[in-house]
Amino acid sequence: MAQVEEVEGIVLSVRNHRENDQLVKLFTNRFGKRMFFVKGTRKQKNKLRTAVLPFTKATYIADIRDTGLCFIRDAKEVDQYKSMQTDIFLNAYATYILNLADAALDDGIVDSTLFHKIDRCLTEIDEETDPEIVVNIFEIQILPYFGVSPELRGCRVCGNTEGPFDYSGSYGGLLCQNHWHLDRHRYHASRRAIHFIRLFSVVSLDQLGAITVKEETKREIRTLIDLIYEESVGIKLKSKKFIDQMYTWGNLLIDKRVPPNETPDKNESND
Repeated sequence: MAQVEEVEGIVLSVRNHRENDQLVKLFTNRFGKRMFFVKGTRKQKNKLRTAVLPFTKATYIADIRDTGLCFIRDAKEVDQYKSMQTDIFLNAYATYILNLADAALDDGIVDSTLFHKIDRCLTEIDEETDPEIVVNIFEIQILPYFGVSPELRGCRVCGNTEGPFDYSGSYGGLLCQNHWHLDRHRYHASRRAIHFIRLFSVVSLDQLGAITVKEETKREIRTLIDLIYEESVGIKLKSKKFIDQMYTWGNLLIDKRVPPNETPDKNESND
């Protein structure tokens, strides 16, 4: 039985259906992920056309059904994350965040916390926060949804919270220097990379502020997070593969995201 509801939603994906219609997957704040049928939105003059574009957040008036497709009747307070609609790089990072969220949660599961994280991540990217950093934070903070909770507060063996640390896949978290001998195949990460991994696990997206990370440290962080996902999560997303390919494009990425006179890492501890 359908019920008409007013819900906040973020467009996760859009698929053309028949000649003029579309199937739109929304992550809603009150009903979780749902697939919606929207009639006629491929026509230029359809009033809902802009409300179901990728990278859009809106309040939707919709028929919500427990089974089968839901239906969007109307939308208001339509807000688009515009920069990622015109920038191929920002588009790639934002798409990966949406795909990762889609993979992390079953349809119909209500999770207002995750809904808020997605909104904050897309907003930060749209407002020119470093997209690589935003993605890394999201990757770390969404790990528990995949049943993965690496110990990043301190040493997995003794609980020591004072560094230096290194990451061990075998032990599922950090090892302090006194226990490095337990895993000869640990990652061998720098103090800077470990510091930021620890920071990303607890930082609030509502109070993110400015975080500047050197390119060398970014590469280490990316490698470590990839290692965790490969060993413990095991998902292969096309959007992630596309991001990995972007890093091979060389100078195309060296634009406003890499300041010409790079400053030392901010928010860096002395561990």
